[in-house]
Amino acid sequence: MTDETMLLHEKINADLRFLLECLEEVLFEIGEGEVAALIPWRENSHSPSFPVSIERACQLYSISFQLLGMVEENAAVQVRRVIETARGPSHERGLWGNTLLRLKDDGFGEDEIAAALERIHVEPVLTAHPTEAKRGTIITKHRALYLLMVKRENPKLTPAEQFQIREEIKELLELLWRTGNIQLEKPEVQTELRSIIHYLVNVFPEAMPILDRRLKAAWSNAGCSEEALKQSRLPRLTFGTWVGGDRDGHPLVTAEVTRDALHELRLRAILMLRRRLVDLAGSLSLSDHLQAAPEHLLRWIEERERRLGSSGTEACARNQGESWRQAINLMIASLPVSVVHDQGAKLEDSQGRYATADELSEDLAMLDASVRAVGGARPAEIELFNIRRLVDSMGFHLAALDIRQNSDFHDRAVSQLLTAAGVEDADFSAWPEEKRVEFLKRELALPRPFLLPGLHPGHEAEAVLECYRVLATHIRTYGAEGIGSLIVSMTRGASDLLALYLLAREAGLLVYEEGGCRCLLQVVPLFETIDDLERAPQILRQFLEHPVTRATLAVAETGRPLQQVMIGYSDSCKDGGIIASHGALFRAQLELTAVGDSCGVDIRFFHGRGGSIGRGAGPTFRFLEALPPGSLRGCFRMTEQGETISQKYSNLLTATYNLELQLAGVFGMTVRGARHAAVAPEQSAIMEFLVGASRSKYEELISRDGFIDFFSQATPIDVMEHLKIGSRPSRRTGRRTLKDLRAIPWVFSWNQSRFMLPSWYGAGTALSRLKEAQPHSFELLSADIGRFPLLRYLFMNVELAVLQADREIMNWYAGLVESGAIRDGFMERIDREFELTLSHLRLLFKAPLGERRPMQLKALSLRHAPLAALHRHQVDLLRQWRSVCSSTGEGDEAKRLMEELFLTVNAIAGGIRNTG
Repeated sequence: MTDETMLLHEKINADLRFLLECLEEVLFEIGEGEVAALIPWRENSHSPSFPVSIERACQLYSISFQLLGMVEENAAVQVRRVIETARGPSHERGLWGNTLLRLKDDGFGEDEIAAALERIHVEPVLTAHPTEAKRGTIITKHRALYLLMVKRENPKLTPAEQFQIREEIKELLELLWRTGNIQLEKPEVQTELRSIIHYLVNVFPEAMPILDRRLKAAWSNAGCSEEALKQSRLPRLTFGTWVGGDRDGHPLVTAEVTRDALHELRLRAILMLRRRLVDLAGSLSLSDHLQAAPEHLLRWIEERERRLGSSGTEACARNQGESWRQAINLMIASLPVSVVHDQGAKLEDSQGRYATADELSEDLAMLDASVRAVGGARPAEIELFNIRRLVDSMGFHLAALDIRQNSDFHDRAVSQLLTAAGVEDADFSAWPEEKRVEFLKRELALPRPFLLPGLHPGHEAEAVLECYRVLATHIRTYGAEGIGSLIVSMTRGASDLLALYLLAREAGLLVYEEGGCRCLLQVVPLFETIDDLERAPQILRQFLEHPVTRATLAVAETGRPLQQVMIGYSDSCKDGGIIASHGALFRAQLELTAVGDSCGVDIRFFHGRGGSIGRGAGPTFRFLEALPPGSLRGCFRMTEQGETISQKYSNLLTATYNLELQLAGVFGMTVRGARHAAVAPEQSAIMEFLVGASRSKYEELISRDGFIDFFSQATPIDVMEHLKIGSRPSRRTGRRTLKDLRAIPWVFSWNQSRFMLPSWYGAGTALSRLKEAQPHSFELLSADIGRFPLLRYLFMNVELAVLQADREIMNWYAGLVESGAIRDGFMERIDREFELTLSHLRLLFKAPLGERRPMQLKALSLRHAPLAALHRHQVDLLRQWRSVCSSTGEGDEAKRLMEELFLTVNAIAGGIRNTG
């Protein structure tokens, strides 16, 4: 065991012991002594089967798991600090210090490295998929508790101060105990948006200056010149969101919801900047008596005061003799918002106010120059630099709102337009691809719309057009900065993308000019299934060669055009298993990059990763290293979904760490990709073999007779579909088929029953057949798997999934399957594949799984006993609930059992720190 591992264990044990002592005291003080006896990881703890109500047991274990997760997170932060202090900022893989030193060691010059900084643009996209099982009020209390844990780290606190912190921790623990853990009603989209806005307003603005400071420190530590860094534009970090814009199978996201989301994001962005400007005015207290204000600053103040009228006069009446503060007062008065004490705030677009964030950015640049003109370089490089970076990152919109809809929905919308126009053959979805493309090519050459005023073509057409009209109005009023792209999920052909141009024309988003027409927003394909990923290069080429696309990209970008392409990890894994998914995604990125190059366009990949291994999750720096060489060219987007957001970004230092992994990782891969470095030539052949073997094994399982019965009864999928943890339905259209089921509940249900099946099934067969058919390739792989970044990343994830799975618990859930033949047949296959996967991973990595993963093994062993008790509860409840539903329907008794099932789902999700 390494020194770092020992330090981490000691820290976790000490902090966990302290929190559990506090919890035990609280429970005894409020008369819950029987429950206190069940607190896990205490020397005097009773067996988890000790008889208390399921509700109380679930509540206890949920809180205990959250405390453990909190302790582990804080320990990781503190240990990273200790290691960085002892070994320097270049020790930890994936962060700025290590990335810069490795690049220099590999022969990259300082000029080459510095030039690449300007190309980096990372955009995490926060979504609200139904994977966050905790209520917002619970997450808020967890944040407060974590901050108190950090506060008590201070070694200079007096005993009285330590006692006060302990009392505050106990108060929060009591409130957690008395607060319901689960959502009793499905959250509204507005509730989800408020949660996302919390991170955008309170966490990320605080993280950004820390990220810049860490880059500068790492740059200096790597021996790079300060001047080279000053001459470069620092990497750009912006944010996106789907909340209020993602309407794929989501009937609650209407045009009105999208309009309200855009409004709320704008209002909160401006209010956040207003607070920052108020703080800046407080700190930038330069006196005109000690340094003469530059003439250009005084002219600016005079002109701005005149433009603003009475509000400008009022702003200048304050801080006489402090011109810099007066200038900031005028900038505050120029913000397009009015704030009334005790009555809230509202957008104010009157004359003289800023129309765009660029105008504020220009004024801040002027202020920066005026401070430097009097020798104030230090305050300019700290105070002004930070707020200018914030304006550049978040503008007047916080995050760009993407608009996503399914291609089938668009097909129905186009059919309704055709019907309204009197076209005889109006079933657009039934047309062959060639006919669809030819029709759209002819139509888009004409500026006339289909619809006459007052016509109501049908639900789908009206829903799309109403949404697009909201976007068009927003663009006319504020510009397009706050809107991301029009994303087409389940893109199957080029016509799925071109159809959006036709719909955009009806709403005023298509602009006809002398040289042709262009769209005001970029249309983005989302390739999700393995079949769609295989067709993706052909689809993209046809789309990029279309004149409307060329015109749109030419206007939207300076320099080489940039087309965004989204690739989905969830459905491809659901289709063919984890190895086939990774193989298809890797190959698609290589081929799509080549298509872009041949069309003179850079491809910006948008990675639709979920929160679990079966949906694309894995260590960020390993994930980035495994991307195809040359496919990452500075611009990178990635979804952050569900509980992953709170795990990665709830607390400032953890948020900073995770953002740095993205920024530094994208930077490192971009620099290396510029030289077109190739992976080991054998990787493609090995991967192709593994894909074929694993996919056939996986598809044989899910297509086997009786599989739907096994899946439906051996996992709590029926409970997943009743959960109140997200506003989105579990199925796209409501059909009860495996194809219609979303990947999120698919993975969630396998995780709850501890099969973790999508994350490993087929891997054992693939490795076994490789060893038998190509022993040299297997030996090559196991001798130095580091030469194969994709395969290393893939099998490290499979290894972790196998570690998280539990064969004993799997069998408990399998016992719910009514048919013995179906149960035994599938469990025999699953057990055999699990054993095969375990044995071949041991051969591949040349060490038992437990030796390679001591931290994960320790974390899982801590959680095992309480999790096992919860799983037993859930299995018993499932059996009772299903029996009641089949005999008497979903009455009061079924409802009571369902609420208890919700509690077990929430507690188990907290224990394994994962849902879907």
